[in-house]
Amino acid sequence: MMTDEFEGLKYPIGQPTLDAMLDQRGRDRHVRSIETLAVRLREAVDGLMEDQLDTPYRPGGWTVRQVVHHLPDSHANAYIRFKLAVTEKDPTIRVYDEAAWAREAEAVSAPVALSLDLLDALHRRWVVWMRGLEDQTWSRMLHHPEMGLLNLSALLCVYGWHSEHHLAHIVGLRQREGW
Repeated sequence: MMTDEFEGLKYPIGQPTLDAMLDQRGRDRHVRSIETLAVRLREAVDGLMEDQLDTPYRPGGWTVRQVVHHLPDSHANAYIRFKLAVTEKDPTIRVYDEAAWAREAEAVSAPVALSLDLLDALHRRWVVWMRGLEDQTWSRMLHHPEMGLLNLSALLCVYGWHSEHHLAHIVGLRQREGW
């Protein structure tokens, strides 16, 4: 597989763009992406058979099932990170080994409905909370050990992008395979 083709499968919507100065319209766009992800993800996996759920979205990539289970893992961490940034002064957040989490037994074999339900509930709560934040709160900072100092606006960009990124993995695989 050529490098450009591989990168296209790995990053189907490109790399994230972090905007530390998002205006209300930009925030609304990313919050809406998070808000609608659970429904769109459920639609993206609807009707897939077990062997299709266990198909990697790209060579060497996670399976559809692992991607679905990864999203609430990642976004639960994000929710906590956001809350820490608002309730503490410039907290340093923990990173975690996403690949190791994706190899855990439930991520490899559990029904995707478990994570779809978890993601739906988590996102409903997170979105209600984010929509209640005052403008100045979006400038609150946290220290990410790998990304450096970020404010909530930049972090929102990460997770808005992350939502679309993994959804595109599944939708793209379905299109390529004719599912």
